[in-house]
Amino acid sequence: MTKPPKNQVRVRMAPSPTGSMHIGTARVALFNWLFARQNGGVFVLRIEDTDKERSEKKYEDEILEGLAWLGLDWDEGLGIEYGNKNTEDNHEEKGKKNQPDSKFQVLNTQYFGQYGPYRQSERTAIYKKYLEQLIAQGDAYYCYCTKEDLEAERQELAARGLPPKYNGHCRRLKEPPAGKNPEVIRFKVPEIKIEFKDMIRGNVVFDAALFGDIVIAKDTATPLYNFAVVADDAAMAITHVIRGEEHISNTPKQILMQRALGFPEPIYAHLPLILNADKSKMSKRFGDVALLRYREKGYLPEALLNFIALLGWHPKGDREIFSKDELIKEFDIARVQKSGAVFNQEKLDWINREYLKKTDAGAIADMLAPLLAEEGVRPERQFLEKIIAVVRGRAATIRDIADTGRFFFALPDYEGTLLIWNDADAGDVKAVLEETAWKLAEVPDGAFSREPLTRYIAEITGARKRGAVLWPLRVALSGLAASPDPIEIMEVLGKDESLRRIGIAVRKLEK
Repeated sequence: MTKPPKNQVRVRMAPSPTGSMHIGTARVALFNWLFARQNGGVFVLRIEDTDKERSEKKYEDEILEGLAWLGLDWDEGLGIEYGNKNTEDNHEEKGKKNQPDSKFQVLNTQYFGQYGPYRQSERTAIYKKYLEQLIAQGDAYYCYCTKEDLEAERQELAARGLPPKYNGHCRRLKEPPAGKNPEVIRFKVPEIKIEFKDMIRGNVVFDAALFGDIVIAKDTATPLYNFAVVADDAAMAITHVIRGEEHISNTPKQILMQRALGFPEPIYAHLPLILNADKSKMSKRFGDVALLRYREKGYLPEALLNFIALLGWHPKGDREIFSKDELIKEFDIARVQKSGAVFNQEKLDWINREYLKKTDAGAIADMLAPLLAEEGVRPERQFLEKIIAVVRGRAATIRDIADTGRFFFALPDYEGTLLIWNDADAGDVKAVLEETAWKLAEVPDGAFSREPLTRYIAEITGARKRGAVLWPLRVALSGLAASPDPIEIMEVLGKDESLRRIGIAVRKLEK
């Protein structure tokens, strides 16, 4: 296998396609991507689909779609080892052209110029070779213990107050038991201390004597997670493994197998858990942590990426808004905290608001139009951009803009009492609205804009309190108790529609 350049940083994102891509997976991808980009390295994408019963293609597609939406391009993942397209180990891909087999691979190619990703299900020959090597050199063995045998052993240990640990029965066998087939393959775990340096947590020590001999495969064609990871990281020349804290207990087991196979040991970094506001662990099964759910809610990918970067990482100073290029420059894995990172919904909304303020109205319109089309609303582009200009300051998300600006497309029904300002008389409110309509009718059609409208409304206000004029006018135009400034609304609606809505309000007060 061709070796990568000396000292080249190579990291990987290795999700399992057993459920929707969630915020935690996106953070792992981002931190790996930033580390690679910052160090001129390579970001590898690998789908860990050895769990055949739970892995589904739709979840793999969702992972690829999520990465493309966030703009996290991967550099390698063609189903081949580094620099060797014809490797004999990769028997299923040998002689084939690497063609995309899903719309999201085509999407990634369109944006980033390469196919992908690696899939463990296509790499069984590699695992078989190294499993057979471990067995041949005496570092692994076939285990014939049944589930019933193991359960009896577990209960016995529990009765004695001992932690569950395989007793090594089959390790001592000289010959296979008559009439029995192997159940699994186990790795011989030496009773030693394993120490490694974590880039976030410092020195970490595990006592391997507590593990017992671990299961690494069902058979030579069906590896389990810990073993497949070791073989893949070596084959892909991974130098740094940046992953979630939940994997830290797997690290010593993987290091032992790396040593047994003569593989180099990557440098590890284990990211803190993501916590709910009440400091409980955020579960990946909880619906709202699904990454693409945030797209449906109307969050901008740049804003979500910015927010995810701050989940456990603290930049220097108080700054919180960063572009992708700025994150590459500022990111420092040494500034990632050990303790859990709290998911703050208010901060996410604030960051998204900041990005909405800077985003071109045309780009917002591109994202907003499909949401409105779902409701059968298809406004003219110029009209839509005017609405965005008025309501964007009140919105946290694209969907908020749709919700806040819905009254522009159709006046909602409302009770006439909503037009009454404080304890004013209904007759007085009706008179104010009629006078307003008369004045607005005098405005030339081509001058229905802020400056002349402000002047005409000031004439109506006169000695009245502003609320006595502006409250009923705003309600008449929007049908809502809370809405933008009435002059801004009239600029968007235009003269005819504004007068029509005021007329509706007058009739409500006549009832």
